[in-house]
Amino acid sequence: MNRTDRLYALTEELRRVGRAGTTSTRLARLFEVSPRTVKRDVSALQQAGLPVVAQAGLGGGYVLASSVDLPLISFTPAQVVALALAVRSLPPGSPFGTDAEAARAKALDALPPADRIRADALAARVWSRPDEEAPDVAAPAVLRAVEDAVARARVLAIEYRSGSGDVTRRRVEPVLLARTGATWYLIAWCRTRLDLRWFRLSRVLRADVTTESYDPRPVAEVGPAPADARPVSARPDD
Repeated sequence: MNRTDRLYALTEELRRVGRAGTTSTRLARLFEVSPRTVKRDVSALQQAGLPVVAQAGLGGGYVLASSVDLPLISFTPAQVVALALAVRSLPPGSPFGTDAEAARAKALDALPPADRIRADALAARVWSRPDEEAPDVAAPAVLRAVEDAVARARVLAIEYRSGSGDVTRRRVEPVLLARTGATWYLIAWCRTRLDLRWFRLSRVLRADVTTESYDPRPVAEVGPAPADARPVSARPDD
């Protein structure tokens, strides 16, 4: 990452952490530079008019002044290419896959013309092929219903075909979506079985979002994540 891109990224990171602030040590680790480089970058931002305040104490923390009115979030060309790479690595039938592609396009369109050219040139030099593709995928209508139910905490009415071929109708309370191996699952509280169940999305024949809301159960009730899965919210330093 060159210095210009790093200054952009540093600004966005300070914006993200908000009033809590962050330390120069953490920023150095995040951007793979030395703490001295971080201090020079922060000084450059301050000279450019960004109200970064140095917090006293161990680690040399930084925080944006609470009154600052920052412009809309911007992306660097490298960040847009990274987003595109992540989106293209999704196997067919992934939840929020359509939204991910739309976000990729929006991020690219939001770049200034010069940065758009840089992003296109960089993207042309990155080839990607998913390591694995799902052997079977959920119907688009099922995916949209599941996404909606998870996002809005709505009870979901499903028709589900078991591995033995039996079809059952159930009402479930979604807890989370998980991919393990090449397969996506909906983990939900099943009101028929009165227990948590892992439903393979490709076996959900139909899904309808009801008007009934529910209080989502803690993710911890599901247990530890599979060895090849981690929360999408995880950040590089987590």
